[in-house]
Amino acid sequence: MAVIGLDLGTTGCKAVIFAGGRPVAAAYREYPIYQPHPGWAEQDPDEVWARVEETLSEAAAAYRGTEPIRGLGVSVQGEAVVPLDSEGRPLGRVILGMDTRTTAECRRVAQELGEDRLYAMTGMPNHTVNTLVKLMWLTGHQPDLCRRAARFVLYEDFLLYRLTGQPAISRCLASRTALYDLKTRRWSPELLALAGVDEAQLSPLADSGTVIGTICPDVAQRVGLPTEVAVVTGGHDQACGALGAGVIDPGRANVSTGTAEVMEVCMAEPALDLNLARGGISTYEHVVPGRYVAMTLNHAGGITLRWCRDGLFPEAAEEARRNGIDPYDYLLIDAPRGPSPVLCLPHFAGSGTPVLDPASRASFVGLTLSTTRAEMMKSLIDALTFELKANLDFLAASGIPVGELRAIGGGAKSPLWLQTKADVLGCRVEVPCVTEAACLGAGLLASVAAGEFANLAEAVQHTVTVKEVFDPDPDLHRKYEAVYAAYKRLYPRLKPLYDAAFCEEGRQNA
Repeated sequence: MAVIGLDLGTTGCKAVIFAGGRPVAAAYREYPIYQPHPGWAEQDPDEVWARVEETLSEAAAAYRGTEPIRGLGVSVQGEAVVPLDSEGRPLGRVILGMDTRTTAECRRVAQELGEDRLYAMTGMPNHTVNTLVKLMWLTGHQPDLCRRAARFVLYEDFLLYRLTGQPAISRCLASRTALYDLKTRRWSPELLALAGVDEAQLSPLADSGTVIGTICPDVAQRVGLPTEVAVVTGGHDQACGALGAGVIDPGRANVSTGTAEVMEVCMAEPALDLNLARGGISTYEHVVPGRYVAMTLNHAGGITLRWCRDGLFPEAAEEARRNGIDPYDYLLIDAPRGPSPVLCLPHFAGSGTPVLDPASRASFVGLTLSTTRAEMMKSLIDALTFELKANLDFLAASGIPVGELRAIGGGAKSPLWLQTKADVLGCRVEVPCVTEAACLGAGLLASVAAGEFANLAEAVQHTVTVKEVFDPDPDLHRKYEAVYAAYKRLYPRLKPLYDAAFCEEGRQNA
């Protein structure tokens, strides 16, 4: 049989049709992010839905297989919330996870509930990303709109509602809202009261891979799919990506390198050590039954290489394109195989976990008149991998060791970056055959629900395979260890300089 994995990300959505775990048709569309005020980040839900229909339609039209399409699973960006009226129509724009208008609400959570208590209940650090504080902002600043709201949804239940007419949200995504109690596995009455909403205004909870219904006839006609396609709950895109990478057993982890770089570590039990909260590590339910994941985040991942390509070396990048060469490959010609002689602190968007300093800035140290562009580009790759190592070390110190990594996303296409990961971290890095792992994870949930496999373990065994393995070079690992020791001193030494150079107003406006 064939299934569809639909992944709705921050800047675009992709639909991939899989047959036997192999991608056989795909489509992609982008949509904009609106920023009407400083710190705000929004999307038009109807505009996003239109792009979703286009991707489904294009993928369905491109499918040439003989196996019938039996299921559709969804993978979505997290913490994006929008109110709907009683007819399911949006009452405003979607407030995205990256939106930071909720700093006052975060202070209120700290004062009225306590950050430690929030983490002990939900596994979520007190942060502007959380749905809890977004709802607090809506009820406080737009009370009339909230009185008209029959339901508050995230992207998963929004898509399921549009596809089937039935709203539902996976426990995986619900457990990222800071409204979900990990112990009871239900919406928390205490946190709902703090948010100012009723449980009836949230979608019913369901395990990932639960069949919610079949595609509504009008939607099926527009996108060219049969009405008997079963639509199932999926989950947070990073957790779906972990499933698609085969990370379903405790101690295994995947790193997804795209615009940002995210690592997911699979666990048998939720890790609620308050030290993890201080480092901004979120813990939530996996899409795999009985499993949990801990998530690290570096906001500026692959986007730093794009900045270097377009901001520092645009002429060379354009020359590469004219000659049919990948600009990154061209800029990294003659890059050192080991550590770059240039040291970089890659805090282009502040620091991510486990330091969490939004006022930090990026720096290059050790530049000379003979520094090459390849050395600067390689210093970025080294530095981003040092950030990944800092997170792995932090997790290990908190009792969550990681033995090996599966690499997915755009960064998984770079052998140089993958080998650098192995050499810096001192562990094996594996690359699965399908690096569009979030779509595959959503598709595997649909495959199990449709009866193709008995469970997710069987689905992974039959579909997730490794195409490349990168083992650490012992000599280079020793060299990187020495450079990493110096790297760890960079931020503490530079922070006082940043604080002296930027006044509070300048840091807020930067």
